[in-house]
Amino acid sequence: MNDTMVTVVGNVATNVEYRETATGGMARFRFAVPSRRWDRRAGNWTDGPTSFYTVFAWRSLAQNLAGSVSVGEPLLVHGRLKVREEESDGRRRTFVDIDALAVGHDLTRGTSAFRRVVRSRDPDERSAAAVGVPPPRAGAGEAVETGVPVVAVP
Repeated sequence: MNDTMVTVVGNVATNVEYRETATGGMARFRFAVPSRRWDRRAGNWTDGPTSFYTVFAWRSLAQNLAGSVSVGEPLLVHGRLKVREEESDGRRRTFVDIDALAVGHDLTRGTSAFRRVVRSRDPDERSAAAVGVPPPRAGAGEAVETGVPVVAVP
């Protein structure tokens, strides 16, 4: 196994695009990973360049991402790093993708309420209509009612 495994911390840059495929669900979104460096002269943190990745997820991870993640949220993404080159109009471009194996909210920057997904045992049922699949997230500025109380911890 010669895959390059990475874990990156950043923010969701685009809406999660979800679609059903012949092998199950597929989701993708752009992920922004800013670099921060300590400036000794100024005595503070400064922003460096931001790296952007396209994150792909499959099957149940894809469904759960579509129901759990919104633009701007801080995440940790763990998966296989893929670098690909494409040529169009005489220009060669390089793209960096991550095939996600695990994704989670960055709890150093906020709280999250986990809800276990209960799926149907029927092997022919592959739709997102299975019991317990979270509904799609609201857009920016819209509230999502989860029914889970949020408790502040001092």
